[in-house]
Amino acid sequence: MATTSKNMNVFYRQKKKSTTSTGKKSTKSPSPKHAATFGSDITQPPGLVSHGGSLDLKDDFDEQEQVLRQFDMNMAYGPCVGITRLDRWERAQRMGLNPPKEIESLLKGGKVKLESLFDGRV
Repeated sequence: MATTSKNMNVFYRQKKKSTTSTGKKSTKSPSPKHAATFGSDITQPPGLVSHGGSLDLKDDFDEQEQVLRQFDMNMAYGPCVGITRLDRWERAQRMGLNPPKEIESLLKGGKVKLESLFDGRV
């Protein structure tokens, strides 16, 4: 039986790394044209820049919506697809799951969306 290393060289030929004209190897990798990292000094793509020239990386919801989204994601209170947030809270209350009272006050306040995070997406 032939040696494995000899047979592998036929299929996987190794290529030598090229050097620059001065004989030194280049250690600097080329930077991308558009870097989508926050705080980068490289030009941002137009999709991430808002009208004022600042980065548009923030979501369009406030702290109340963030709390309600956490409620939507918590499966301890049952599924949230096909039901409003208030109906889901009331169902969890009837079932003795003790949903947070803060959620009830937010939903009955009328200043937030009653549809769940997954409404119309699933």
